[in-house]
Amino acid sequence: MRNHLFLICCLTLIAGAAIADDAKPKAAKGPKPMSDAALIKMAMSAAPADVSKDATIQVMEADMKMRQLRAGTNGWMCMVGHKDVMCADQEWQGWIDAWMSKKDPQVKSVGIAYMLRGDKGASNTDPYAKEETPDNNWVKSPPHIMVLSPDAKLIDSLPTDPNTGGPWVMWKGTKYAHIMVPVAPMSKTAAAKSASK
Repeated sequence: MRNHLFLICCLTLIAGAAIADDAKPKAAKGPKPMSDAALIKMAMSAAPADVSKDATIQVMEADMKMRQLRAGTNGWMCMVGHKDVMCADQEWQGWIDAWMSKKDPQVKSVGIAYMLRGDKGASNTDPYAKEETPDNNWVKSPPHIMVLSPDAKLIDSLPTDPNTGGPWVMWKGTKYAHIMVPVAPMSKTAAAKSASK
């Protein structure tokens, strides 16, 4: 009798554990998160190796907070954002902080940032647009360098059209205006789409 009771108790415990396991939410299927090593490699690909090899590496988390993956020694910061990778000098780092907090950037000298993998797209007119709309001039930029200038006349002298084959100004007329310098041609599809707007 004691053995039967022991067997019944064991079976009850096993069944209870199985029911509890079935009640647990299943992990959502989707892309596997990248390892920190893969994120570091991806961030470093945004700039020439002599810049990125000693740069601080950060990743922007889903809550828009930055997480440092590696400390650097050369003053540059390379980051993986939600869609793109970028390496920025100290002037650009201040600009990024201002943009993220919607404050006025204090551009005191020329700043350089690299996006040598291009980008997945951004509005050429609205600094905070998150997706393409019929009127926000969405541009998918080829590999490029971005330049900050304290000289407003320099920015005003350049076009805003990304299809000229040379530098253009993104977000002209806003406090976040900066110069885009392509280092590879824009894809024909992106150029045709941008030109049709």
